[in-house]
Amino acid sequence: MKKLKAMVMAAGMGSRLEPITLSVPKPLITIMNIPIMDIILSQLHEIGVDEVISNTYYLSNQIIDRYKDNKLGINFNYIKEEKLSGTAGGVKKCQYFFDKDEDFIVMSGDILTTADLKKGIEIHKKSNAIATIGVKEIPHDLVSNFGVVVTDEKGYIKEFQEKPSIEEAKSNLINTGIYIFNYRIFDYIPENTFYDFAKNVFPQLLAEGQINTFTVEEYWNDIGTISQYKQSVQDVFNGVCKIKHGNIAKTNLGSYVCGNSKLPNSLRVIGNNVIGNNCKIGEYVTLENCIVFDNAEIKSGTQLNNCIVLPATQNISSKDNRAASKEFVISV
Repeated sequence: MKKLKAMVMAAGMGSRLEPITLSVPKPLITIMNIPIMDIILSQLHEIGVDEVISNTYYLSNQIIDRYKDNKLGINFNYIKEEKLSGTAGGVKKCQYFFDKDEDFIVMSGDILTTADLKKGIEIHKKSNAIATIGVKEIPHDLVSNFGVVVTDEKGYIKEFQEKPSIEEAKSNLINTGIYIFNYRIFDYIPENTFYDFAKNVFPQLLAEGQINTFTVEEYWNDIGTISQYKQSVQDVFNGVCKIKHGNIAKTNLGSYVCGNSKLPNSLRVIGNNVIGNNCKIGEYVTLENCIVFDNAEIKSGTQLNNCIVLPATQNISSKDNRAASKEFVISV
């Protein structure tokens, strides 16, 4: 048996995360100053995966430049898509990378999780299914935000519901965007065609009883919106999500993680905050539950609460504690 390979899907534009994604591709958005894709690649390396490919499209050079010579123990390969080809279409373009008759992992590049991937692989191999999907049980009142799966007593999927209403939902199990496929999956995806797993591939596999599941009992969150992103950061601070990160410094009113930025003694920190690299923070600034991105500047006397601060030519004014433009400080 050849060594397991993986694909991290990294082509999406992340429009729901604007304005962050106007200058940063979604997989490079940071959690505790660590890009999400760094976290994913490290997790793959920990289970013995060292050959990874990504399909890139939006701001692709940033992703390629970061990982083509990385220190994560990953041999990073990539393709550049000239136009988006759907979730399944993007995987099809990477078919040459995978070994015939072997299994491989596919993960969305915008999820924060501590899922037990080894368990998923074991369940997949025992089932001999073409596809095994990681599923997560969530509160029933949240099902309308996700793709819901309905399983039989053996854990095989018998129905999908795409963002059903709470009343119509037949399950509170959702698709996590963690897939384990056998090479046979490529027989179900045509070449040079926009093709989607949920709409095009899974219905065919469903009819053949070829989609198994494994339950993600560990932490999982889709970094798809600003609120989900902020929640993930808070979850790490609160110990709900356990990942490796920089030291958390404590103050009498809160805590923070900081990159290489020099912080003034007059900085007041309340709640949980992240400060990136090369930031310029003036005197008597107050940050409460904020995320300050690399290279951002905050003028003296500014007070910010529940904000994401992005670098900008227009900096935050000390006379007006709102952003000069909503594109640069997002109050949520």
